[in-house]
Amino acid sequence: MRQQHRVQNKFKIWLQRFFGLLAILLMAVFWLILGARPALAQENTVNYTLTQLRDRDFSGQNLSGASFAGADLRRCNFNHANLQGTILTKATFVKADLSGANLSGALMDRVNFESSDLSNAIVTNVIATSTHFVDTDITGADFSEAILDRYQVSLMCDRAKGINPVTGVATRESLFCD
Repeated sequence: MRQQHRVQNKFKIWLQRFFGLLAILLMAVFWLILGARPALAQENTVNYTLTQLRDRDFSGQNLSGASFAGADLRRCNFNHANLQGTILTKATFVKADLSGANLSGALMDRVNFESSDLSNAIVTNVIATSTHFVDTDITGADFSEAILDRYQVSLMCDRAKGINPVTGVATRESLFCD
């Protein structure tokens, strides 16, 4: 009887291992079928988190995927810079030049753009909650699919004008101004 019980236990353990291996193989097959790719870090990603970068010139640079979280970027020049997918959380861009910059897909919550130049910038598909655009030049900026605070949008609509030269979208249209 004891022998039979041992055989049953060994068979249960073998069955558990078999089904575990089968589950792993099935997941691998589904992974291959669905074309999943492992997440890899970008090679050109730069981390400027919590840095003092006042008065720097980043004009025309490819800074996609970089992190400027909490950085002090007062009076910096980002004219026509590629800032796609950047992290700008809690950054300070007071009096910065972001004219013609591509900020699409950026995470820019709690950012201060006071007195900055965002003219002709592409600010699409961004999350910009609690972000301030006081006295910011937004002429020709495209805010399509941006998540913005209603109050900021109402203030921006008072001065929204122009058409983005790259996307062809009017600023007022992208902000859903009346």
